[in-house]
Amino acid sequence: MPDRLSALDASFLYLEDSTTPMHVGGVAILRRPRSGLDYERVLALIEQRLPLVPRYRQRVVHVPGRLARPVWVDDPDFDLTYHVRRSALPRPGSDAQLHELVARLMSRPLDHSRPLWEIYLVEGLARQHVAVVTKTHHAMVDGISAIDIGQVILDVSATPRAVPEELWMPEPAPGPLQLVLDAAAEAVRSPGAVIDNVRSAAMDAAATARKVADAVGGLASALSAAARPAPVSPLNIRISPQRRYAVARTALEDYRRVRSAHGGTVNDVVLAVVAGALRNWLLSRGEVVTSSTTMRALVPVSVRDPEADPATVPTVGNKVSAYLVDLPVGEPNPVVRLHHVSHAMRAHKESGQSVAAGALVRLSGLAPPTLHALGARVASSFSRRIFNLVVTNVPGPQVPLYVAGARMVEMFPVVPLAKGQALSVGVTSYDGGVYFGLNADRDGMSDVDVLAAMVEESLEELMGTVSA
Repeated sequence: MPDRLSALDASFLYLEDSTTPMHVGGVAILRRPRSGLDYERVLALIEQRLPLVPRYRQRVVHVPGRLARPVWVDDPDFDLTYHVRRSALPRPGSDAQLHELVARLMSRPLDHSRPLWEIYLVEGLARQHVAVVTKTHHAMVDGISAIDIGQVILDVSATPRAVPEELWMPEPAPGPLQLVLDAAAEAVRSPGAVIDNVRSAAMDAAATARKVADAVGGLASALSAAARPAPVSPLNIRISPQRRYAVARTALEDYRRVRSAHGGTVNDVVLAVVAGALRNWLLSRGEVVTSSTTMRALVPVSVRDPEADPATVPTVGNKVSAYLVDLPVGEPNPVVRLHHVSHAMRAHKESGQSVAAGALVRLSGLAPPTLHALGARVASSFSRRIFNLVVTNVPGPQVPLYVAGARMVEMFPVVPLAKGQALSVGVTSYDGGVYFGLNADRDGMSDVDVLAAMVEESLEELMGTVSA
């Protein structure tokens, strides 16, 4: 019998609409090796690694009448060249041109009649660089067996690791009658699921959202501490289908120096940097900012090892927690902002007022290279009512990685937007750098590049408080 989507994963298919495509993305910047890196080489690498991610040859098939949740079946017409695409910028391609291309690619929903992923090789960048842009639907990230395609094409050396060859033959897909019979058998075992599936079939978004909330169990009690609505913010608007994208580049050592000087964790420093950038951005817009002004962020963090530096853990298991943190954007002193953030994070940990790890895993669909999907999944159900933005900080490896012999020099996340939220901030540490990816609504945040520049300025402000 084909694998059936979980109730939560199916919900992300039902909740998706033209303004909120449910895919998470990434942008890897590679240095072209002397031997070259072209589309055919990348295509061959991905074809070789596909046996490691069998889900990437499967598509979603709906049960007639929506009597049960959809199932995963092998795509008999699987066409790798449809999913692995080639693009180019006019040489020498600039960062601004690349970011505009990323924004347009991320604005387009994935084709639900095919396996729900795409990879783009972007050529023409300056300094002999190329980019690899990935898109993967949340429904594919089930938190247990899913592995992102971006993970399996990366190697720890310039020489790609050997992967045993495997002849793939698609399993026959069940026909409509078999799908109905399977659904009927399941209904006998779980009669309550029939009502749930009928609601989903009617595309009742409210019922679907409630189902997501119910699926996380412990989440409701954890969020009771956030009964107060989120502060009013220009980040919470009716969003459009189109996006803007910007990045910021910072050094991991700077965060460590600030942490050593003022206490807290690297993650605290990251949040303080975001708070400072948001403060300056609000002021640049002429918004009223008082000493009590805050913005509430949903912050997923790893709880795998509370003693570890979150920026140095090479991989992240599926033990996570999420905190609602009021970022003190009204505080003009950068050190005081950091202390506020550190106190808030410490209070969350000590009081236990966080989302239970098991519940959040069921919500997040966590897989190591797609941890950024975590915040987006939470935000899909709990939007403007509870928080203003999502900030995901994912620890990455502190050693160089390679794609078909090309060294990855930078990696930027693309965290999708939830309804009513104009900005998502993804942060990834890698090989000595800390990289910010800012995904924003095109109409609501035409100045997202200004905010990205203010991220770097905010860190410089904190560094100015550290003795040489």
